[in-house]
Amino acid sequence: MNFDLSQEHQMIRKTMKEFADKVVAPGAIERDRTKAFPKEIFKQLADMGMMGVPFSEEYGGAGSDTISFAIVTEELSRACGSTGITYSAHISLGGAPLNLFGTEEQKHKYLAPICSGESFGAFGLTEPNAGSDAGGTQTRAVEDGDDFIINGSKVYITNASYAKHLAITAITGMKDGKKEISAIIVPTDAEGFTVIDNYEKMGLNASNTTELVLENVRVPKANLLGKRGEGFQQFLITLDGGRIGIGAMAVGIAQAAFDKALRYSKERQQFGKPLAHFQITQFKLADMAMKIELARTMVHKAAWLKDQGQPFTKEASMCKLYASEIAMQVADQAVQIHGGYGYMKEYEVERYMRDAKLLEIGEGTSEIQRMVIARQIGC
Repeated sequence: MNFDLSQEHQMIRKTMKEFADKVVAPGAIERDRTKAFPKEIFKQLADMGMMGVPFSEEYGGAGSDTISFAIVTEELSRACGSTGITYSAHISLGGAPLNLFGTEEQKHKYLAPICSGESFGAFGLTEPNAGSDAGGTQTRAVEDGDDFIINGSKVYITNASYAKHLAITAITGMKDGKKEISAIIVPTDAEGFTVIDNYEKMGLNASNTTELVLENVRVPKANLLGKRGEGFQQFLITLDGGRIGIGAMAVGIAQAAFDKALRYSKERQQFGKPLAHFQITQFKLADMAMKIELARTMVHKAAWLKDQGQPFTKEASMCKLYASEIAMQVADQAVQIHGGYGYMKEYEVERYMRDAKLLEIGEGTSEIQRMVIARQIGC
């Protein structure tokens, strides 16, 4: 058993840490305030070959692996949660289902622009009445000759304003009294397709979160992603990989909160000595460091299992659940260590708390993760 990162992974960590510190972090406060999407950052990431990290070079990717994806996501999230979630969704929700289930023609046509950064990756699953119960999908795709005509809506969809196409789930019929749910690739410029970007969010303000409205959107049947009727199983597999991304995001945000708290505790003087000299502060920081290290190890284990082609559903849920919950705990303690300053935006730790909260909700709530884990352990 070897816990060391490979030379390639160490190089990616070093490169992304420097990029995050020099390019991503300086504008994070302003982007959070203005809700400005970090387009220029992603242009630079595309130039660096990072927009298709885990995908084959045949489609313009870097031919790397899930651990590399987790490292990039963690470092971006450490500097800016909005940038981190944009990247994570781009890869794990936008690119992954195309890579897993697409035909060669679909990969060259739709995955390649994602790998190059020409298009952002996005995935249309959640609906107004289908959140944790994704089987409650109501969007419908009706056959009309060689086409599907799609009607419905999706909510809380990341990156759609900057995606040229995305896979969506829709009911394509009924089978044995149950919904037949399929995944279909839809161009965002299709007639009748509307992307609405007007959510007011608690955090991750510089990320793009949208509502999709599909009114008689016509797409060819050739845009069916994978086998008809297997859309439900496909998005469950997709979400397994996405949970590794959320876990990596959580580790990055928690690390950022810890770093700020540690630095502040060494500088802030109270009762004639630095906060870091008080045992109560030391214990807080020790617990924070421990939880971050455990979460990172769990994320890397889930990523490693995925890269080895082994089952990783349980570990993906565990890493997502644990990392997201400790991110909230660490951010909370970072605010507490800062005292009144922690409540002020310029000290950033309040942003980490706001950004971290979404990680306990997206890609399956903490409650859903516990249900997944319970099933995996035989309950």
